[in-house]
Amino acid sequence: MGLWKRRTDRRQRVQVDLERLPRHVAIIMDGNGRWAKRRGMPRKAGHAAGAETFRTIATFAKELGLEYLTVYAFSTENWKRPEDEVRSIMGLLEKYLHEAIDRMARDRVKMAFFGDLSPLSPELLDLCRQTQEISKGYDGCQVNICLNYGGRDEIVRGVKAFARDCMAGRADPNHLTAAAFGNYLYSAGVPDPDLIIRPSGELRLSNFLLWQSAYSELYFTDVLWPDFTKEELLKALADYQHRSRRYGGV
Repeated sequence: MGLWKRRTDRRQRVQVDLERLPRHVAIIMDGNGRWAKRRGMPRKAGHAAGAETFRTIATFAKELGLEYLTVYAFSTENWKRPEDEVRSIMGLLEKYLHEAIDRMARDRVKMAFFGDLSPLSPELLDLCRQTQEISKGYDGCQVNICLNYGGRDEIVRGVKAFARDCMAGRADPNHLTAAAFGNYLYSAGVPDPDLIIRPSGELRLSNFLLWQSAYSELYFTDVLWPDFTKEELLKALADYQHRSRRYGGV
């Protein structure tokens, strides 16, 4: 039995069975602004710290052997934030993707994007396409970045796409199943998340993977995202492994 052990303090040892990992872990990366505010720093400093945390956790997920990691990077509602904050977030993402492209041959982490990328700048859109194209042939951990993403928007887009197929004679509404509808979503081909982690103390999904989270296990922690360490991920995985998933059964 493969075990990952990490000491968190003198009394507690986090123990995770590497042979019983969830296939797919999703994370709502929340708390960057509050992290910065508590330190008297601008919000963009919090986003920069959160970007470093993402880098650390994505690498660690690959080391552990997770198959899929999905992160909520920018929602459809985040455009309402101040323009300079949005610009800062997009700049950090552009910086990360440049670095990722340089390291992809070494790290071999597969990357994909969930969301409507059309409003992005041409430069950022091109980087997204490059990373997806380069990593197509890679095996191992796939990191899905939800960018300009909203769960309700995803479902509406899927319904419209299915309706177009029905009008064109490519689909029959009488034969629609939940599994078939899943193929109209951004996550087509990706298993639903087994575990969704929400840092920052908030107890909600915030329009994240609404269709896919029907039977996901939820894990909430007060730790703000920039302070979310490898040990915090191990705690979440250990908690998950102590749960019994029944999918509506007895």
